[in-house]
Amino acid sequence: MISLVLAMIWSRRGQAVTLALLASFAVAAAVASPAYLLAVDRAIAVGQIGTADAAERGLVVAGVQNDRDSDSSQIDFKDFGASLVKLPGFTYIYAAEFPVIGIEPGPQYADRFVFRQDVCSHVRMISGRCPAAEGEVIIGVATAKRLRLVAGQSITMRAAKYSDDPKDPGYIADGRAKKLVIAGTYRANAPEAPYWGTHGYFTGVPGLGPGEPIFTNPGTLDAMDHGDTAKAIDGSAGPRALDPDHLDELRAGLAALNSDPSELGAAIQISTGIPALLDRIDAGRSAAHLLVPVLAVPLVLLACFSIFLAVGYGTEGRQPELAVVALRGSRWWTRWWLAIGENIAAVAVGAVAGCVAGQLLVNAVASARFPGVGVDQGLDSLRYAPYAALAALVAAVLAQRRQLLSPVASLLRRNAVPADGRRAVATEAVIVLLAVVTTAQLVISDGALTGVGLMAPAFLMLAVAVLGARLLLPAVTRYAGRALDRGHLGVALAAFQLSRRPGAQRLFALLVATVAVAGYAACTVDVADGGRRVQSRLGIGADRVLKVDGSVFRSQLLTAVRNVDPDGRYAMAVVRMPNIGHSEPPGLAVDSTRLAAVANWPSGGPSAAELASRLRPEAPAPLVLTGPQLAIEATGSGFDPEKELRLAVAVSSTTGAGDALVQLGKIHNGRFRYQQRVSVCEKGCRLNGVEIVQATAVSSVTGQFVVNSLGAADPTGPLADPAHWRMTRYGTVTADPAGLRITLNAPTGLIGGVWINPVDAPYPLPAAYAGAAPIADSITGAGGGPLPIKPVGRLSAVPRLGRHATLVDLEWADRLATDAGQSLEPQVWLGPAAPADVVGRLSAQGLSIVADTRADQIERQLDRQGPALSLWFYVLAGALSVLLGAGALVLAAAVDRARRVEDLSALRGQGLSRGRLAWATSWTYPILVATAAVVGLVTALAAWLATGWALPLAGLDPPDLPVPTWPRVLVVIGTTVAVFLVLVLVATATGQDLRRRVTKQERARR
Repeated sequence: MISLVLAMIWSRRGQAVTLALLASFAVAAAVASPAYLLAVDRAIAVGQIGTADAAERGLVVAGVQNDRDSDSSQIDFKDFGASLVKLPGFTYIYAAEFPVIGIEPGPQYADRFVFRQDVCSHVRMISGRCPAAEGEVIIGVATAKRLRLVAGQSITMRAAKYSDDPKDPGYIADGRAKKLVIAGTYRANAPEAPYWGTHGYFTGVPGLGPGEPIFTNPGTLDAMDHGDTAKAIDGSAGPRALDPDHLDELRAGLAALNSDPSELGAAIQISTGIPALLDRIDAGRSAAHLLVPVLAVPLVLLACFSIFLAVGYGTEGRQPELAVVALRGSRWWTRWWLAIGENIAAVAVGAVAGCVAGQLLVNAVASARFPGVGVDQGLDSLRYAPYAALAALVAAVLAQRRQLLSPVASLLRRNAVPADGRRAVATEAVIVLLAVVTTAQLVISDGALTGVGLMAPAFLMLAVAVLGARLLLPAVTRYAGRALDRGHLGVALAAFQLSRRPGAQRLFALLVATVAVAGYAACTVDVADGGRRVQSRLGIGADRVLKVDGSVFRSQLLTAVRNVDPDGRYAMAVVRMPNIGHSEPPGLAVDSTRLAAVANWPSGGPSAAELASRLRPEAPAPLVLTGPQLAIEATGSGFDPEKELRLAVAVSSTTGAGDALVQLGKIHNGRFRYQQRVSVCEKGCRLNGVEIVQATAVSSVTGQFVVNSLGAADPTGPLADPAHWRMTRYGTVTADPAGLRITLNAPTGLIGGVWINPVDAPYPLPAAYAGAAPIADSITGAGGGPLPIKPVGRLSAVPRLGRHATLVDLEWADRLATDAGQSLEPQVWLGPAAPADVVGRLSAQGLSIVADTRADQIERQLDRQGPALSLWFYVLAGALSVLLGAGALVLAAAVDRARRVEDLSALRGQGLSRGRLAWATSWTYPILVATAAVVGLVTALAAWLATGWALPLAGLDPPDLPVPTWPRVLVVIGTTVAVFLVLVLVATATGQDLRRRVTKQERARR
């Protein structure tokens, strides 16, 4: 019997090879999914580790010790070592530092006196040499140039500490003076290198430019008389610690290190960003484990369907043989073995080959897409191979059920049994019901890709495919009849070949599913790619974003950026607006004069240039005071002497020196001169407002306050014109022959004080918004209080903040603020025209740049995260689906070939012309493929509409950005056309082969 089965296989070796290939594709698809997940898990870890910053790749064990305090817990480097043994694979750098004074001209700034292990290997000596003996130091080349210091020069330094004395704040001596020698000047080789850790040694200092510590050796550090010393060990994780296969061990080691603080002592603290890195890796892997099965399931179903179709086609071609076996009265097991043996053998061989092919295919994709990552060499990827092989065998047996159970008379019938029986209809109804149930589950679970919801895309595509096939045959039959009536015999023969073959309906459904799987993959990949572009560009706001230290004032930031880029070609100052509670959306204040040149702008709504003109209408010039002496002459009347009121003024430097809230003292009845020296007004300052505030809790405040003169302001000019002033509560401002009259009338007291502001900015403030309009047309102003706004435009999203935010002009917002407070999350956005040395230019203006983020850098990071990496499986699945469809098409044509050659040869003998023969042979399957391509495109879009929204393409915690939800038209149509061309080439080749065989048989008869 075995020899007979082998002979049958050899006689139909073409069909057997095709069936074996289809089975190998099915098993390969099942193996590819877990194998790809194993590979992508490693790729995600390697990608995130490769793009992590120094804080996420290391840890800092630090503490502060005062050597003079004998009662304090002493910290020594050797105390750290025993605990760090639990974390192998780290490289440790020891460091210690304290502040010193002696070379900076004033108490505002101190230098960092630092010992850092092996520092000489990470700096380049510009002059002199590294410190070797006790008493030697090296200083930065920029510091040396600024302070006119040279190698070999002696300096005297003292340890220092900061004094917050309001009368004279600054650094004061905290130790005996020590004479030191400058051994050399240095420049850091790579200030951003992991070696420097997270200490910010080279962070710019406002007023001084780039920061440069004074480096020394441990002997000099100990010889200095000093108090508090910050000691630290910087651990940098190496390849061994960050091995993708041992990240769980790293997490456990970190947890153990933090579990018992008593081991290191209460004075020692551990800080690390490694857990955040591990969490991001886990989140990426979770997204990948959700995304890959979404298309793996329909791919496996498609493979099983192709095997079912192929075996069914082949068995129908063998019905006469099976009828003879049954007619001779063979035992049932003999009949069954002869019926299924040929197909079972082909499927078994294909299953074994599929296990190897699936792993090799993933290896090839992984090596091309994830170079240097490697793949897991274990057998985990083969855990689903037996199930896939079993599914293939079950599909093969089910495809032959009718031939195994039918009587001889049915097997001897030449006309095939139609596929519209009750069983077929019931099967299709079950498929449609499953599609409805799984999609409903996906919607009810709010997009949770678990349980049956995970299978929603697969059953949707299969349901639309079988319904389309159900509608195909009646349409083709009617078309064939009309073509025959019109005398188009070739067309009618091609159409009848489809309508009279029940296998054609299943083949059509398979081709529709093939196009649908490829189309769905294209939709997913394109939408995800568009989302990453939005995240990397609109998500950070500009091509490059510099984060500025938060100690800068708004006016200082604005002035510094305008000084660096006076023409507004490439740099824009940006700060966050405060928002109170969750009900108020976040806000952004930008220098809108540069908005169009710098910002990455969202589609929809007004353009950046148009919106900038709305955000920045004309406004009166500000009231500018000259000189550091701020003096106000005013006359008070009607104030109750028992109710103490005080006068204050808010000013901002016009040269970027900062802001100040100046207290001028108690308000008096009668004429009085209020005077204070304000350092930020040394080169001029802008008046932001005059404040009258009650010193104690009082009620019923009344009186008049006439401002006779204000610094160098003209009392007959804007000062005396009430139209140039704004007082929103507790009284009014009116003109007075002696100046500006302020009338107070507060029956319940000056709760929160009262501000009299110059009208030098639009009020209400023009604002654009995304999402819902701000409540009551008001937001929290830059100074913290409520600020009326006038909506001037609606955006799809505010750059950096997303779909629910507000946008205002920074200069106008700053003029309306009187808090003299520092900026909230200050940044400098840079456009494509920014010069390479822009960071140095900004540092020279006193801005301290603490982070530098680029859009292309963010895009690279996103490309190496879980969602992006997992979608390469979709490309693989699309290719496999096309191969399955092409293989099924070849097998169907091979099975039909013998019967069609016989039929068409007979028709040629009856006078069928060569032209009509060409139509009958060449257009049967191409027409089927063309129709399937159109229906498959609709199927893919329908499945995407129903389920695409649930895919975590932006990760498990997506940003609030208007990412695309639909693929580009050209991408979807292009993918469909590409699949169609592949399938139609296969179909055309089968038609040409059929025509050659008919011609050959015709010649043989002659």
